[in-house]
Amino acid sequence: MNPGPYSDQYPDEYSPQNSAYSAPSGDGASSANEDVASLSYERAREELVAVVQRLEAGSVPLEDSLALWERGEALAQRCQTWLDDARARLAAVAQDESAD
Repeated sequence: MNPGPYSDQYPDEYSPQNSAYSAPSGDGASSANEDVASLSYERAREELVAVVQRLEAGSVPLEDSLALWERGEALAQRCQTWLDDARARLAAVAQDESAD
C-alpha cells in the first residue's frame, strides 16, 4: 500500500499502514480487526479516541478513512461489550446482596 502524503503525521502505532488499520485485501475487514476482541477496555478506548481524532482531522486518504472507520466500529463495539458485561456483573452483585 502506498503510504500517502500524510504518513509522517501520526505515530506508527496509529498508521493506516499498520496491519490493524489497513483496508481489507480480499479477506474482509473483520480479519483486519480480529485483535480487537482481545483488547482491554482501556486500550480499546485509547485506540478509538485516536481513530476518531484522525477521522475528524480529515487529512486521511479515502481508502485509509474507510479502514479507520471499520476499526473504530470494532473498537466501539468492544468498549460497549466491556461496559455491558460490567453492568451485568454489578446487577448480579446487587441482586445477591438484596436477596440476603
